[in-house]
Amino acid sequence: MRNPIMSMVEQAALRKGVEEFEIGDQVDVHQRILEGTKERVQIFSGVVIARRGSGMRETFTVRRIVQGEGVERIFPLHTPKIAKIEVKRTGKVRRAKLYYLRDRVGKATRLRERKVKVKTAPTKPAE
Repeated sequence: MRNPIMSMVEQAALRKGVEEFEIGDQVDVHQRILEGTKERVQIFSGVVIARRGSGMRETFTVRRIVQGEGVERIFPLHTPKIAKIEVKRTGKVRRAKLYYLRDRVGKATRLRERKVKVKTAPTKPAE
């Protein structure tokens, strides 16, 4: 059971229009970086291997390979430091955490593409 006052404060701070993505999706995370007085956007792209928490505390883990070495970053979902999250491709997975990808190398880290279902309006038969 959560405190109702804390819930109201968290609801006010949640980001609006967060991109929908799931475990196994290949994403580009556009992160705002402050260098002195200048602000720039740095892109971290990789596979989402985990999501945890709920509300303001929700985080997701993105993994990518850099020069043969695996790099993982944990991002808070509702932070203002993230400019946007862009889904590049969807992955078909059967589990909630993809920690097994840590032990894989090369082509073994690829995931199958998930087919996105498109809803179409029913057509009327020709008379």
